[in-house]
Amino acid sequence: MSGNKHSGNTRAGFEKVVLVTRKTRLAELIERFNTRAQAKFYIEHADGDFAEYELEDEAYQRSVEVVRRSIEIGLKIQVIDRQLVPTFTFLPQDLVVTLGQDGLVANTAKYVGGQPIVAVNPDPERFDGILLPFLPHQLRAAIEHVLEGQCRIRAVTLAEAKMNDGQRLVAFNDLFLGAQSHVSARYRIRWNHAEEPQSSSGVLVSTGAGSTGWMSSVFNMASGVSNLVGGKGITSLRLDWEDRRLLFVVREPFVSRHSQANIIAGILPAQQSLELDSLMPSGGVVFSDGIETDYLQFNSGSRVAVRAADETAQLVVG
Repeated sequence: MSGNKHSGNTRAGFEKVVLVTRKTRLAELIERFNTRAQAKFYIEHADGDFAEYELEDEAYQRSVEVVRRSIEIGLKIQVIDRQLVPTFTFLPQDLVVTLGQDGLVANTAKYVGGQPIVAVNPDPERFDGILLPFLPHQLRAAIEHVLEGQCRIRAVTLAEAKMNDGQRLVAFNDLFLGAQSHVSARYRIRWNHAEEPQSSSGVLVSTGAGSTGWMSSVFNMASGVSNLVGGKGITSLRLDWEDRRLLFVVREPFVSRHSQANIIAGILPAQQSLELDSLMPSGGVVFSDGIETDYLQFNSGSRVAVRAADETAQLVVG
C-alpha cells in the first residue's frame, strides 16, 4: 500500500482528539421503539435474530472502551455522533479518529479538511473494513505515529459538485445527480465537446475510493445483462484512491423523441468537468456518499459541474 510520510512538529500542532462514533443497529432500534423490550418484540415478531443485534452492540461498546482509553494521550478529547458531523466545525488542531464502518470514514472525510483521519474497525468479524486500517488495540500506536510525524498517509481523491449559484458539495465515494424520488430525471448533459438531453435514473460519479462501492454494482448489473444477451460480461473498472480521475455512468438512460443516450459512461481526467443542466421543475437533487438528507437542490435553472476536488482526504494507513 502506497503512502507518504507525514512530517513536522505534529505533537505541538494537535490540541484535541475528535472521536467520531455512530449508533449501533440496536441503539437505533431502541431509539425508534423507546425500550429494549419493544425493540426485541419487533425483531422477533418479524422472525429476526435479536441476539445478533445484541452481540453486534456489545462488540461495538467493547471497542468504544478500548478506543477511549487509547486516546487519553494528554490532549483534549471530544466525542461526537455521526449525525453531528455535517454541522461540526473541525479545526486544524484536531486529530480525527473514526470508529465505525467504511461509510463513517466517507461521511466524515469530506468535512474535516486536510486533517489526518485514523479509521478504526470496531468489529473485524463483521466488517471487511477496506477503509479501516486499524483495530482498537492498534490505535494508541497509530496516534503516536501521527504525533511524531512518522505515519503513512494516503491522499484520497474527493469529488466535488459545484452549482451555478456557488453552492458546493464534496464526496468521498460518489455523487448522485438526479431525481429525489423514483421518477425519471431530465437534464442536459455536456462532456468531452458533446451534449444532449437525457432522461434516466440519474448520473453516478465515482472517485477511486468509491469505484469498489455503488459504482461496482452498476458494472455487476451491466455484466449480467451482457451475459443474458450472449455477451462476455463486463469487468468492473477500479481506480486507485489517489487517482485524480473520476468515473461516471448514466443509470438506465431512456431514448425517446426528447431524450438521447450517446453519453453513457466515461472517465473524467483531472481538471475536466462533467456538466448537467436540470430540466426538472422540482424534485431534482445532488447528494453525496448515499446521504440523501445532505443534498443540493437541482431544479430547472440549475447547472452543476462535477470534477475532482482540489482538496484530498488524508487517511492514515500506517
